[in-house]
Amino acid sequence: METLERQSRWVTGFAVFAGSMMIVVGIFQVVVGLTALFERTFYILADSYIFGFNVVAWGWIHLALGVLVAAGGGAVLAGQLWGRVLGIVLASLSAIANFLFLPYYPLWSMLIIAADVAVIWALTRYGRDEAVLR
Repeated sequence: METLERQSRWVTGFAVFAGSMMIVVGIFQVVVGLTALFERTFYILADSYIFGFNVVAWGWIHLALGVLVAAGGGAVLAGQLWGRVLGIVLASLSAIANFLFLPYYPLWSMLIIAADVAVIWALTRYGRDEAVLR
């Protein structure tokens, strides 16, 4: 019985970590989006890039994604199974968006990609049987 209780604590810990990180990443995404919308000269694309969208378009993408990721983090913290699935999908989309955003702001994008990978790892770390114990 002690092992089940220990597993339950780990499951809860991973879920709290993932939900909290999703909220933080979502807030960061919103900041990047608002910066791109209101300070268009902040991000400059030096070379021609195949995914070189307009900075305003990137602003809207990051803003919408940030709001969704933060809301998904709230669902994960609430213990919803659909929040876990949504969290994995949204963290994956966030990582892809930031990969495509690398030429605009490389260090920031790599930091967010690392956080997204940590969220995906935490959300996939435990199985269905362990999640039911919560």
